Amino acid sequence: MTVDLKSAGRANAWYRQAWVCVVAGGLIMGLALGIRHATGLFQLPITMENAWSREVFGFSIAVQNLVWGLAQPLTGMLADRFGSLRIIISGLILYALGLFLMSLATTPMAFTLSAGLCVGIALSGTSFGVIYGALSRMLRPDQRSWALGLAGAVGGFGQFAMVPLAQGLISLLTWSGALVALAVTCAMFLPLALPMREEASSTSLSSADQTMREALKEAFGHRGFWLLNLGFLACGFQLAFIASHLPAYLQDKGMSGNVAVAGLAIIALSNIAGTYCCGLMGGLFRRKYLLSAIYLLRSLVMTLFVLLPLSNWSLYLFCAVMGFIWLGTVPLTNGLVSQVFGVKYITTLFGFVFFGHQVGAFFGVWLGGYVFDLSQSYDWIWFIGIALGLIAAALHFPIDDQEMSRLKLARQAP
Repeated sequence: MTVDLKSAGRANAWYRQAWVCVVAGGLIMGLALGIRHATGLFQLPITMENAWSREVFGFSIAVQNLVWGLAQPLTGMLADRFGSLRIIISGLILYALGLFLMSLATTPMAFTLSAGLCVGIALSGTSFGVIYGALSRMLRPDQRSWALGLAGAVGGFGQFAMVPLAQGLISLLTWSGALVALAVTCAMFLPLALPMREEASSTSLSSADQTMREALKEAFGHRGFWLLNLGFLACGFQLAFIASHLPAYLQDKGMSGNVAVAGLAIIALSNIAGTYCCGLMGGLFRRKYLLSAIYLLRSLVMTLFVLLPLSNWSLYLFCAVMGFIWLGTVPLTNGLVSQVFGVKYITTLFGFVFFGHQVGAFFGVWLGGYVFDLSQSYDWIWFIGIALGLIAAALHFPIDDQEMSRLKLARQAP
């Protein structure tokens, strides 16, 4: 038996250690999602300077979310076929280009092409779809819940840091200069992609004989796969609406921009602990029940926020609770997909589930701006988000979360 010393040496290199891979993946994800999380801070400066309606801005970001969702299955297929490293590097480069072009946009079309199309595709290669897929394959099954939770927590810290950073850059450099600075930051993060190189052996042996066509046929014939898609739509609607429109909603209510920044920062800070805890709990309890509980809690918190008198403290409490369950759905949903179907094509399969999330995100962002322009109020969007959360909670209960029989047979084979 021969041993590839080069591959063995690379596998034992310091940058291939589990914690390095998790932290590197989390930081890349934190940058990508952090910039997106701070998008709402750019809404008023951009629309006021260009004399655009909020629907123009909202539509562009809605297109970003939809393009992200459409591109994610294709990006997942490429990552499953060629490895995640190339996809992540391409995503970071495209992200930098998109942000730079956003800073130059002077028409709604140019802004939609840069913020919507370019950044949307970039997000599909730098966020949890590709990062979680790579980590699921690179690490042992007993490490996955910990790895996904910790990567999400590191990513959450990146989101937390990005909010005050983006606000400071806008104050110092104007909104266009801030976008250029963020583009440079994306380029500086390129070396962090190195630990995400996958070895050929990282592919799940239990699924080795299955083709991608067979994997897709299996998933699309599984009722639970469709229920996950529909349930994840509610998640996208809620988060995209809040992230993009909360700052404007608060200023309409007479609150200062600093309060809005603090609210988004609290969401991101709470998300650090929440995502990590949700990832760990996914290894202890049935993930479908945890997901139902999260959607129920979101609807309850949103209801109280809208109906109770608004104050700084009610806002901060809302943001703290929402932040704790902000992205906790992602490692749980990703873990549920890998639990049922295996990890060989996890990036592709999660990409299709994530498409449902981004359809919801599209409507959450776009309808927020559209309904506000019609009624000068966001109330109806809050109520739609609450209703979708209740529906999503109900959809997750009947999901069959037992692993496919072929996985059991492969594990029992000598």
